[in-house]
Amino acid sequence: MNDTDECNDENVKKTLVGVIENNEKSLKDQDPVDDKERPQEEDHDCDQEDLELSTQGGDGRIPSPAEIKLKIKKSLLEFRCKVEDAILGNYLLGEEPHEKLTSLKREQLRDITLWGVPLLPSKAHEGTDIVLRKFLKAKDFKVNDAFHMLQTTMIWRSENNIDGIIDEDLGSEFENVGFLNSRDREGRPVCYYVSGVSRDKVLYKQTFGTQQKRDKFLRWRFQLMERAIKKLCFRDGGVDSIIQIYDLKNTSMQGMKELNTFTRKALELLQNYYPEIIYKNIVVNAPFWFYTSQVLFSRFMNQRSKKKFILARPQKATQALLKFIAPDHLPAEYGGLKRENDQDFSPADKVLELKIKGNTVSRVEFPVNEPGVTVMWDVTVIGWDVSYKEEFIPDDEGSYNILLQNQNIVGESTRNSFYINEPGKIVIRVENGTFKKKKMFYRSKTRTTVPMFILL
Repeated sequence: MNDTDECNDENVKKTLVGVIENNEKSLKDQDPVDDKERPQEEDHDCDQEDLELSTQGGDGRIPSPAEIKLKIKKSLLEFRCKVEDAILGNYLLGEEPHEKLTSLKREQLRDITLWGVPLLPSKAHEGTDIVLRKFLKAKDFKVNDAFHMLQTTMIWRSENNIDGIIDEDLGSEFENVGFLNSRDREGRPVCYYVSGVSRDKVLYKQTFGTQQKRDKFLRWRFQLMERAIKKLCFRDGGVDSIIQIYDLKNTSMQGMKELNTFTRKALELLQNYYPEIIYKNIVVNAPFWFYTSQVLFSRFMNQRSKKKFILARPQKATQALLKFIAPDHLPAEYGGLKRENDQDFSPADKVLELKIKGNTVSRVEFPVNEPGVTVMWDVTVIGWDVSYKEEFIPDDEGSYNILLQNQNIVGESTRNSFYINEPGKIVIRVENGTFKKKKMFYRSKTRTTVPMFILL
């Protein structure tokens, strides 16, 4: 490799520093009014959370957003140079040849990738900067720390064959423990983890009974993470993070030693080797004792990882999840409208919202002008705790109203259908006897139906 090819060439560095210093000076001297009037260009190198990283400078002055953005760009530029040097110099995977990597040639290292994205900056892949920024962001844009994190990540992935983990057959025993299900409002994949394994003593022993089984479970955990990453798109405007939901419903405190140890180890590995891949960790249906035990976990998590956790009590679970996941993408067991293998509704069916004031009765109507159709509807109320009534009211005053449902519903969403043999309407009444405002989400559709007695 020629000296002129190295990114740490002194002439190159002087040029880059000169450009940065000139930009800094122009930022300080520019007219604030002109800066406001200047159109904002799309820039993936800086977002609101990045701006919050900056505190007071050395002179006590709070840097402007433009100065912070320039500082972030400078860090990325330095990081790109460091990674380029490490790959071309054949030391990205360690200063000394690793015993499992001695046969790795420089030409092979040039093609090294992370999450399917080439790491060599000079390849000019659109996702390289996005991946590198995740390591910078995880280390508060400290280049040396970010490089060390990237280096240890690549070594860990190589030692554990993480790139080939998706193709491994780890059995089907964990299918009900964790799974991918739909996306959030921004298009991020959503991964659910259900703690049912801790409620079944036999299943718990089968899963965590030996160190070998715990290691297998941990490997399955990263296999699921890699499957989620396959759904990401590392490019400007693409979705490059996921949401994880931990359901701790009916989790027992007894016999949780192995599970707590596993959870701590998994969180540490995710924090160290998957920086900024997880957008939020949402814990729902957490028992009271969990709020004290989670203090133990917070000791080994950095501040950035702590901020990604959201704890929601059982009565607030649906409300917390709907902030991130649309009702038609949230499973029914969590108060949404999504059901697996749904033959009646699809994401194309529009979901409407009704705001219900305290101490009021609200109603929704589904009119049907032509007989011979079946009306189907989905309804969920955040938090429920209301009186709920469904009935069919015919247009003919001589016909009888038909009560379809009249009860108090708590928890999951409700779905119903009714065959209409005369013009009328389906009426849903929700009585909110509390002082709190409520939200109801609903959708409906009709389909032509041939009554069974005609076919006989």
